[in-house]
Amino acid sequence: MTQQRKQKAVQKDYSGPAGGWGSVRAVASILTQEEVRILGSEILWKQNKPDGFMCVSCSWAKPAEPHPFEFCENGAKATAWEITPKKTDPAFFEAHTLTELRDWSDHALEENGRLTHPLRYDAARDKYVQVSWDEAYAEIGAELKKLDPKEVVFYTSGRASLEASYMWQLFGRMYGTNNFPDSSNMCHESTSVALPQVIGVPVGTVLLEDFEHTDCIFFFGQNTTTNSPRMLHPLQGASKRGVPIVVFNPIRERGLERFTNPQNPVEMATGSTTRIATQYYQVKPGGDIAAIAGVCKALIEMDVVAQQNGRPRVLDVDFIAQHTHGFEDFAAFCRAQSWVDLEAVSGLSEAEMRQAARTYAKANAVIANYGMGMTQHVHGVEACQMVVNLLLLRGNIGKKGAGISPVRGHSNVQGQRTVGISEKAKLVPLDRLKELYGFEPPREDGLATVDACEAILDGRVRGFVALGGNFLRAIPDHSRMEPAWGKLRLSVQVATKLNRTHLIPGEVTYLLPCRGRIEIDRQATGPQAVSMEDSTTCIHGSNGFREPVSAHLRSEPAIVAGLAKATLARNPKVDWDAWVGDYSLVRDAIEKTWPDQFEGFNKRLFTPGGFPRPLGARERKWTTPNGKANFTVPKSLENRLPAEEGVYQLVTLRSDGQFNTTVYGLDDRFRGVFGGRDVVLMNTADMARLGLEKGDTIRLVTAYHDGIRRELGGLQVLPFGIPQGSIAGYYPECNVLIPVGHHAQGSKVPAAKSVPVRIEKDTAALAAE
Repeated sequence: MTQQRKQKAVQKDYSGPAGGWGSVRAVASILTQEEVRILGSEILWKQNKPDGFMCVSCSWAKPAEPHPFEFCENGAKATAWEITPKKTDPAFFEAHTLTELRDWSDHALEENGRLTHPLRYDAARDKYVQVSWDEAYAEIGAELKKLDPKEVVFYTSGRASLEASYMWQLFGRMYGTNNFPDSSNMCHESTSVALPQVIGVPVGTVLLEDFEHTDCIFFFGQNTTTNSPRMLHPLQGASKRGVPIVVFNPIRERGLERFTNPQNPVEMATGSTTRIATQYYQVKPGGDIAAIAGVCKALIEMDVVAQQNGRPRVLDVDFIAQHTHGFEDFAAFCRAQSWVDLEAVSGLSEAEMRQAARTYAKANAVIANYGMGMTQHVHGVEACQMVVNLLLLRGNIGKKGAGISPVRGHSNVQGQRTVGISEKAKLVPLDRLKELYGFEPPREDGLATVDACEAILDGRVRGFVALGGNFLRAIPDHSRMEPAWGKLRLSVQVATKLNRTHLIPGEVTYLLPCRGRIEIDRQATGPQAVSMEDSTTCIHGSNGFREPVSAHLRSEPAIVAGLAKATLARNPKVDWDAWVGDYSLVRDAIEKTWPDQFEGFNKRLFTPGGFPRPLGARERKWTTPNGKANFTVPKSLENRLPAEEGVYQLVTLRSDGQFNTTVYGLDDRFRGVFGGRDVVLMNTADMARLGLEKGDTIRLVTAYHDGIRRELGGLQVLPFGIPQGSIAGYYPECNVLIPVGHHAQGSKVPAAKSVPVRIEKDTAALAAE
C-alpha cells in the first residue's frame, strides 16, 4: 500500500436515518474492504452475546436478551478492522523507513493490516527489525531497571481487559510508580472528579433496564450515532412508548433525530423511521451550564407559582430535605441569573429553556445522558455537576427509570479504573495490595495524561510503556509533543496495528504485537476468557473465536507478565506464569483486592447482561463526606474561555467512519462530508461575514496566549448547521491546535470541544492549488 494523498472533500446532502440501509451497506463495505466478508459475518453473530465476545469499540451496555444482530455499524467496523487477514509484517518494514511512513495518513497506516512480530527500531537504518520475544523482554527490562520509576509512564488504552489492566497496574506499582494515565484522562475524567463530590460514586447510576421504565430522557453533548449506536434500540423503545427525548447539542446529529432499525424487516422494507428527539436545542459549544441553569431557574419559578396556587409542588421537597445539601445556595444562584445572560451564553431562548423545564417537570423518572460534549471543556467538572443539580431537583437519582448516565465511548476504559488504573493514590487500595503481595506501593499521586505531556515536554519523563492506544495522536499539541517524544530514552508500544505513535521513536524503541480480543487465546490450561465493564458498571466475560493472525502474537496478559519478570525481582507472592496460564487466577486476585465489588467473579463471569457492581447512589446511600447528595454552584456560566473579538470556538468531532484515532474511511455520511477530512464546518452567516465561499481554503491559528503559535492549514470550508461563532473539525487532525494547558479545571481533560481559534486565508495552500 502507498500513502493516501490528501484529497478535497465533497459535500452533499445525506437524508437517510441512522441505521437503515445506509448502515447495512456500510457493514458490507467494511467486511469487503478488510477481506473478511464470509468469516466476518459468522463472527458478528457472536458479538455482544452472553457467550460471545464483547465489542472492541464502544462500552454501551449489553442486554441479557440480545437481538439476533447485537452489533452496530461501528461495532462491525471495529470487528472487521481487528480480524482482517491483512498483515504488516517484517517484510513491510524492510521496505519502508519510518521517515517515509510518517507521510502516510492515519487511515493508511492501520489499513495496512495487523502487526505480526515483535520489532525493535534500528536508528541506523530508520527501520523496525524483527527480534525475539525473549530479546525484547530482556532489553526492555534492563532499560527499565536503569530508569527512575518516577520518570516512567505506564499508559493504558481503553481496550485492555480487566485481567491485563490489573496485572499492568500491579507491575507498575511493584516497579515503583503511580504514573498511570489512560484514556479516561482524555474523556470522562471530568465525570470521575465531579460525581464523587456530589453523589459519592465516580460512575453513572443507570442500568439498561431503567430505559424500560423511564418517562423522560435528556441528552447533553453526546452523539449516539457514532459513539454508541446500539443505544438507539432502547431509545427507539422509549420513543414508541411516547417518552419525550430532549436533546441539547451544538450539532443536529442524525442518530438523535431519527432511526430505522436494521433488524426490523418491516421498517427496512417500508423505509419507515422512528423519531428520536422530541425537542432538539442547538446549544452553543460550552453553553451547557447556562442552558441547564435556565431549565433549573424555570423549575424553581414554577415551584413558587405552584405553592402560591395551592397546586402540587414541582420540586421533590421531601427528597431534597432528606437526601441533599446545598439546595438554598443553588436556588439562590439560579434566581440571580438574568434570562438575558442565560440566552447569550447558551444560545437558546428563554422560551426554549422554559419548554424543556415543563417537559422535565411532567416526568416522574428522568434519565440524563451526557458525553464528551460536556466533559471536554474548561468547566467540564462543573457541567457534569449541573446535570446532577437538575436531577436532584426532582429526586431523579436512586429510583427506577431515573439517574445519571455518562456514556463512555471506549470499550473498557471505565473498568480499567475499577481495577487500579489510576494516577490518584487514594483511589487504589494500596494497603490491600501491600497485604496481598508483600511490597510497599508508592503513595504519592502519579501523572495523568496532561501531566505526562508536560513532563515529556520538559524532559522529566524518560520512559513510556503503553498497553495499547495511539497516545501521540490522541493527545493535544502534536507539533510540540512529537519532537519531545524523540528524546525519550525508552518507548515501548503494545499494539495490534501500526499507528502514528509508533513512527516517532525514542532512543530505545520496541513495538510488541498482541492478540486482539476476538482471537482465541490459548494458554497452559486451554482457551482463556477475559472481562470488561460497560458504561452501566456491568461486568461481562468475553471469548475469542478467531485464530490469531500470526503465530508470533502474544496476549496482553502474557506480554505484561513477560515485561514484569524481566524487570522486577522475584516475588513468591506473585506467580506471573500461573496467571498467564489461567486467567481465572487473575480474576480471583481481583476479587481478593475488591471483595465488595467482585464477589463471585469467576462464577458470574458470563451472566447474561453482565453483573452490576454494587453502587451506593443507586440505593440513595451517599458516600460523600457529609453523607448527602450535594447541590453545587458553578463558578461560571460559560464552559469555555471568555469570548474574544474575532475568535471562534472549535469543536473537534469524530466522523461516521471512525473510532477514536482509528479512521476506517474518509466519509462522514451523516454530516454529508465525503472523501476527505481536511475540512472546517462553518455557519453560513459566519462565512458571509468573513467573505468565505464554500470550498475556500483556510488556516486555523489557536488564540491561546502562551506565546506559542499553533496552526493547521489546508482546511476546506464547508457550510454547516452549527451555531454562529462556532466551527467544527475532525479529531485527531485538529489536536495540533489544542494547547496542553487548555483543559478542564479539576480533571485536566483536554478542552477539545471549545478550542479558541482565529481564521486566516491559507495563501500557501491556495498557491499550491
